Amino acid sequence: MAEPSVGGSRAPRAFLIAYALAWCGGAIAYVPFLTILLPVRVELLAGAQHSITWLAYLAFAGAIAASLGHIGFGYLSDITRVRRPWIGAGLILSSLLLVLVGKAGSLAGLLTVIILWQLALNMMLAPLAAWAGDCVPDAQKGLLGGLLAFAPALGALSGAAVTWSDLATADIRLGAIAVLVCLCVAPVLLMRGGSQPAGIAAADGKSADGGKWFLANPLVRRMWLARLAVQIAEAALFAYLYLWFRSIDPAMGDHRTARVFSTVLLLSAPLALMIGHWADRHAKPIWPLAIAAMVSSLGLVTMALASDLFWAIGTYALFGLASSVFLALHSAQTLRVLPRPDRRGRDLGLFNLTNTVPSLVMPWLVLAMVPQFGFAGVFVLLAALALSAGLVLIRLPSHI
Repeated sequence: MAEPSVGGSRAPRAFLIAYALAWCGGAIAYVPFLTILLPVRVELLAGAQHSITWLAYLAFAGAIAASLGHIGFGYLSDITRVRRPWIGAGLILSSLLLVLVGKAGSLAGLLTVIILWQLALNMMLAPLAAWAGDCVPDAQKGLLGGLLAFAPALGALSGAAVTWSDLATADIRLGAIAVLVCLCVAPVLLMRGGSQPAGIAAADGKSADGGKWFLANPLVRRMWLARLAVQIAEAALFAYLYLWFRSIDPAMGDHRTARVFSTVLLLSAPLALMIGHWADRHAKPIWPLAIAAMVSSLGLVTMALASDLFWAIGTYALFGLASSVFLALHSAQTLRVLPRPDRRGRDLGLFNLTNTVPSLVMPWLVLAMVPQFGFAGVFVLLAALALSAGLVLIRLPSHI
């Protein structure tokens, strides 16, 4: 499939919006499933006594499959020089496998389907991530990052939507998610143009002749380490926010926790959009990232000091807003530092390890620290990590 280049021009707003909608589709594909529907299915098959153990097994295997799939399919889209066919194939396969989850009659069968689903999902997500680097110039990457911030919020809202009615069966909910994902991703696949072939230097004009390991580049290394540090903090709060709230006020229920989490994500999206637009206008892509990381650190320190529920919710909101802005803008600004436009898909897969590795590490770190130091000790450690991310980024040139 020939995909025309945008050259040095600005990417059309219609494409940016359609692309952001497709990215939202990716979040809708996994957020409600992994946080709500999969635990329900595991509890049904394993029973309440063994569900936590089996969820850990599924999460570990799924994270490994997602990591390998993101690198592998990103690289395949690089060497085949097209993105759209891989995205479309991944969309179809992941949607079918999502529906098959409801048909799994054993835990072993469920594990197999989850691994295949993660591979298919990343067949869609890896080329989709690289596609933005092919066609969105550096002058619009702040705007792109702001638009991408809507994805987590819509992912959380989709979970609330598909579980709204108790009359809906598990199979209907899984099918509804698959339909929502297809509706979100299809428009960008059906648009004419919108991308140039992978392997041709992108609109930023970077050379494609860099042969070194991508972390040998100091800009890439700093961006990678900074995201890893903030992502570790975000992963810990994603998994243990409910338990922390309950440790402060046992009356804090799961529904109220979900509302706080969703509200923070919803508020972070327009904030990231405004900050990203400011970064584009003033050609300062890194400063917002460094400031957001430092504010995240401040939020974690205040969380460690929280003694009542009102204070806890407020301090979490500070952390949640700052970290969500950081992660959204970082996803877009990463595209400007990758040294090889002809290997964007592969290198973004390696960047994606900053998303999957924390999910494998954090449960054990929290289990080791909470009995000795409580949640406050964990938050102080995470605050130091977030602060280090800000310090690493603040030393980068303001124009990259």
